[in-house]
Amino acid sequence: MRGALAAGLAAAGAGLFFRSEYEKNHFTVEEVCISSPKIHSEKRLVFITDVHDKEFGKENRLLLEGIRQEKPDGILIGGDLMVSKGMGNLEAPFRLLEGLTKIAPVFYSLGNHEMRLYREREIYGNCYERLVGKASKLGVVMLKDRRIPFGEIDLSGVDLHPAFYRKLLLERPVRMPKGYLEKKLGHADRKRFQILLIHSPMYFAESRNWGADLTMAGHFHGGTIRLPFLGGVMTPQYQFFVPWCSGSFFKDGKWMIVGRGLGTHSINIRLNDLPQVLVLKLIPESI
Repeated sequence: MRGALAAGLAAAGAGLFFRSEYEKNHFTVEEVCISSPKIHSEKRLVFITDVHDKEFGKENRLLLEGIRQEKPDGILIGGDLMVSKGMGNLEAPFRLLEGLTKIAPVFYSLGNHEMRLYREREIYGNCYERLVGKASKLGVVMLKDRRIPFGEIDLSGVDLHPAFYRKLLLERPVRMPKGYLEKKLGHADRKRFQILLIHSPMYFAESRNWGADLTMAGHFHGGTIRLPFLGGVMTPQYQFFVPWCSGSFFKDGKWMIVGRGLGTHSINIRLNDLPQVLVLKLIPESI
């Protein structure tokens, strides 16, 4: 009896392992459609986040082709192109950025891994300068505490302080101070459709209060393991069953979309949590 149980558990463990390996290497393309009276002509944007050095096919050929087929007007990067623990190996992010800029205009907002390169130069040397320099040379628009017009919409990106990414088991993440986003981005033009890229989805309330019609986030990797009815199990900050690990959320007339990301790092698992390329379709509100 015990032998049968042990064999069954071993088989189940092996099955989960191989399923996780499969998922990590197969991304899905998913579309979300949002309408607004502030939108007057259709716009198609691709959103990717939390790539963490992952490549699908040689030099990310499969990922780039999948994005190219969507014929986007622009590409939004939500942060964490690399694993900061890679200690300066930026070749995969460089290849991806070069490929993306051949498809459409690219707008890049930073995540906690890029900010670690910036704030811990004694460890990472000039990695941050190399990354930003390469991106700028390729024509990537860096949304570093910056708001820019893109047609009839405004695109913004905010660099969050490391305190906003604290691990829950060690120290609670800080609350966002009142006026934090205004100080970094200025006041939002409420007459224009505002898209805010903010790496952590924990600050949806602050984002919509600032004036974001659509908040785009990632960071939570879809919850790593997704269970039916319960959603994502655990975030990189060791929060459990957080409802906004992935998906679309609507409150007070404003939207938040949280991408599942494309890669992994310290917790190298994905179960029922396929890597995701998100296609955002903005359309005029029907009358």
